[in-house]
Amino acid sequence: MTQPTHLPRPATVPGPQALRLEARHEWSDDRPGALAPATEVTGASVGSPGPNQGFALTLAHRVSKELVLVTGENAHDVEVGAAAIACRRASLFGRAPQIYDLRLALAIFGFLGGAPVELVALRRERFSGVGHSYPALRALVDSIPEATLLASVSDAMDLDWTVAVGA
Repeated sequence: MTQPTHLPRPATVPGPQALRLEARHEWSDDRPGALAPATEVTGASVGSPGPNQGFALTLAHRVSKELVLVTGENAHDVEVGAAAIACRRASLFGRAPQIYDLRLALAIFGFLGGAPVELVALRRERFSGVGHSYPALRALVDSIPEATLLASVSDAMDLDWTVAVGA
């Protein structure tokens, strides 16, 4: 317990005095077990790391009732592909996927309605089998231009679909 403030303090405190050490001005991490700084790996089929990316699949499953699919399109493939695109967009911002990322992924391919025939043919080809093929999934995600992913949802919707999906 400390001394109450209303009591007088003696001028000198008996006992050992604290040892005063000089502060070291320079420091380097040269220990044998120290790890080197992580380097970012870039390129095709590498992926886009980010936090809590599995949540994008939950979001995709929640909006699956709103999907406008044509004959030959598989809802599972669309959910997995859109979730992967949403994860890539979220990782560009350094955060976990949100519903807005998923809506952008679905909207640029016209899965929420109003898709022209040419876009339907392109999306059927790109999304075919991505739910069960990692190379097909990576090809789909890598085909989307980064400028589309960095745009807001409304700005991405104003883009021509050929530019937005990298056709």
